[in-house]
Amino acid sequence: MQHNLKPAQIDVQLSLDELQDMFDAIPDVVFFIKDRQCRYTHVNNTLVKRLGVKSRDELVGKTALQVFPERLGSSYVSQDKRVLEGELIENQLELHLYANRTAGWCLTIKRPLTGSKGIGGLIGISRDLGRPDNRHSSFIRLQRALEHMQANYGLPLRVQALADIAGVSVAQLERLFKRVFQLSPQQLLTKLRIEEAMRLLLTEMNIAEIGQSCGFSDQSAFSRQFKATVGITPRDYRAMMR
Repeated sequence: MQHNLKPAQIDVQLSLDELQDMFDAIPDVVFFIKDRQCRYTHVNNTLVKRLGVKSRDELVGKTALQVFPERLGSSYVSQDKRVLEGELIENQLELHLYANRTAGWCLTIKRPLTGSKGIGGLIGISRDLGRPDNRHSSFIRLQRALEHMQANYGLPLRVQALADIAGVSVAQLERLFKRVFQLSPQQLLTKLRIEEAMRLLLTEMNIAEIGQSCGFSDQSAFSRQFKATVGITPRDYRAMMR
C-alpha cells in the first residue's frame, strides 16, 4: 500500500535578527547581510572581533570600503556589486586580511537576497578553513600527494598524476581531498602557491619572477589569481605590507 507523504514543512519565518543571533554562536564563521548600497545591515560577533571594533553598531550602515584597508575594501565592494547583479559565489577560497592585522584562509559563499521587488541585498558567510582530518583512513595516501604538491607547486601539476601518487581515481581524489582538507586539489595547490607568493612579495624579488616561480603561466595569470584569492593585486599587497 502506497502512502502519499507530503514534504515536512514548518510555518515559521526566521527574522534576519534571529539569523544573526544564531551565527553569533559560531566563532569560526563570519556572517553578514548587506543592502543594495553594499552597506552592512547585519553582522555576527566574529566579524566584529576580527575588525577590532567594540560592537556591531560600528559596522552597520558602513560598506567594506569604510571598515577594511582601502585596497581590500574596494575589492570587496566590487565583489558585492557582482552579487547584487545576480552572481552566485560558492565555496570560493579566499585569504581574508582584517583591519587588526589578523589573517586567515576561508571558504566564502555570497548570494543575492531576492524579494518581491527583485534583489534587495546580499547574504554571505566565510567559514574558516579547518585543520586536515589526520584520522581519516585515507589521510596517509593523501599526504603523499600533498607532499608532492608542496615540493613541486612551481611546476605544472596534473590531477591525474596526484591521483596516481595517492593510488586512487581522479574522482576519488577530488572527493577525499574535500573530506580531509576541505579543499579540492586545485584549491589546495592555489593555496600553496599564493602563500609562497605572499612570502616572496615581502622581498625585493621582481613580481613577474615571483609569479613564474610559484607556478603561474605569466604575470597576468598570477595577478588575476592573487587578486581573486587575497582581494588585491600582488603590487598592492606589497605596498600595503610595506
